[in-house]
Amino acid sequence: MGKMNIRDLDVAGKRVLTRVDFNVPLSADGRVADDTRIRRALPTIEYIVDRGGKAVLMSHLGRPKGQPVPEMTLRPAAERLSQLLGRGVTMAPDCVGDSTEGVVARMHDGDVVLLENLRYHAGETKNESDFARRLARMGDVYVNDAFGTAHRAHASTVGVTASIELCAMGFLIENELANLSRATDSPALPYVAILGGAKVSDKIGVIQNLMPTVDVFLIGGGMAFTFLKAQGAEVGSSLVEEDRIETALAILASAEATSTKLVLPTDVTAAQRIEDGAESHTVDARSIDAGWMGVDIGPDTIDAFARELTTARTIVWNGPLGVFETKPFDAGTVAIARAVADATDGGALSIVGGGDSAAALVQSGLDNRVTHISTGGGASLALLEGKPLPAVEALTDAPEGDTTA
Repeated sequence: MGKMNIRDLDVAGKRVLTRVDFNVPLSADGRVADDTRIRRALPTIEYIVDRGGKAVLMSHLGRPKGQPVPEMTLRPAAERLSQLLGRGVTMAPDCVGDSTEGVVARMHDGDVVLLENLRYHAGETKNESDFARRLARMGDVYVNDAFGTAHRAHASTVGVTASIELCAMGFLIENELANLSRATDSPALPYVAILGGAKVSDKIGVIQNLMPTVDVFLIGGGMAFTFLKAQGAEVGSSLVEEDRIETALAILASAEATSTKLVLPTDVTAAQRIEDGAESHTVDARSIDAGWMGVDIGPDTIDAFARELTTARTIVWNGPLGVFETKPFDAGTVAIARAVADATDGGALSIVGGGDSAAALVQSGLDNRVTHISTGGGASLALLEGKPLPAVEALTDAPEGDTTA
């Protein structure tokens, strides 16, 4: 059975306690540097207020570790949301407590209140029942639209559902689940998965779960060097998870046994330091000198990866293929972003998750040329691993005949 959607709720006149993901980057002057996650939440918020509901929004920002940290206030997010909505957004003094409950009690139909950072309280990440009940006192119904935290069983994502009768997903989560299911439920073939980032350990579950379905794995980023070393390559000072060498060997053996193509870098950009303008050169991925480290895929690898993508009908990409945040070590990630966009233009389904992968598309002006960019790296990985999402599981079952999720 599916889970209840916001369309199943009568929000008019009700306090709609809504979990959003406003964990956005802030600039040095305290303004929102990237409002993508706020924009993606707008359809759900507008749906509530346009139908006379009272939108009581809650989110976390950063990792304040259970203590108020002024630099992690959600006030900049409230200001940006107000601009985007074209209406006032009241900032509550806290996420729980008498003062905050008073702010919510004074709301009129169509009003929007943003509660202060949930993680100012340790009870949020610990999913403490008392903290969850205090949050739930501010809602008549509950909506979760924070896909980025859907893989976490926190007070605001799971705990509150024990105290509120009707709990539904918002439009953002609905959209995420619909798009990601296209890559997991009978995807069109050939199916190519691009996996990057620092660690093999972060992607083991994805590789194992997708191995029966994926035709080609393109492996880059720091995780590639664990595979290369497992094959006996000289990788210099490149990042290697020594405790995952045996796991890498097992994955390579499994790929061979199932005739799954697993493509590793043949050349890389190597440097001695990770900093802007550091000396670098292209070397054989299996012959990196001592004191040098691989920091990006090389031109031959870029060409090889791009060729695999030209025939793909389904593409999943999670993780950068180099030290993306440091130029010029972003070249491989940007080049593959372009290849994914070109493949999408040719009819492929492309699902991109992970902050740096998405950033490469945005910075290259290619974000409108892929099928879907996920707002939740960890949550999208969990789905690709075949794991249930606690925050979705906790929602109310949908009325009979509704199979939203």
